[in-house]
Amino acid sequence: MMNDKANNHNIGQWMTYLAWILFLGILTMAFKKYLDRQNNPNQEIVVYYNADQIAEVVLRQNRQSHYLANGTINGKTVTFLLDTGATQISIPEHVARRLNLDREIPMKVSTANGTVTVYGTRLDSVSIGAITLHNIRANINPYMKTDEILLGMSFMKYLELIQREGQLILRYSP
Repeated sequence: MMNDKANNHNIGQWMTYLAWILFLGILTMAFKKYLDRQNNPNQEIVVYYNADQIAEVVLRQNRQSHYLANGTINGKTVTFLLDTGATQISIPEHVARRLNLDREIPMKVSTANGTVTVYGTRLDSVSIGAITLHNIRANINPYMKTDEILLGMSFMKYLELIQREGQLILRYSP
């Protein structure tokens, strides 16, 4: 009888521990999702069509006043950081490997961190929301450590950019 009571107590204690571990795990996942949304509020892209049926992609700034947005390169999901100061799309080398991109001719480029050697590549398609462009030049940068791809002017030069009240509207009209 005493032994059964002790066993039940031990089982109850372990169940309490497991419940707390499960609760903390769920709380951690929810907090991570919250932080991800704060960093990239454009995980689901908002697209409107104007009177001329031209797609307008609307992006919201994150807390650091940057525009991050999910998109695709060659049909594979990526996260872009819009950078009008970047001449071309700049892809971290570890992301380029995941995308199976080919390194082409090495070249020197000036970055905020000095001059570095990058490798040219060509992207079959680049998409953000309803805007898709084809045959776009990009660079593979072995020195970038983040997972975000700098969406530079090799893509954005084809767009009209309108910024107001913490939003950026991208409009492509062929």
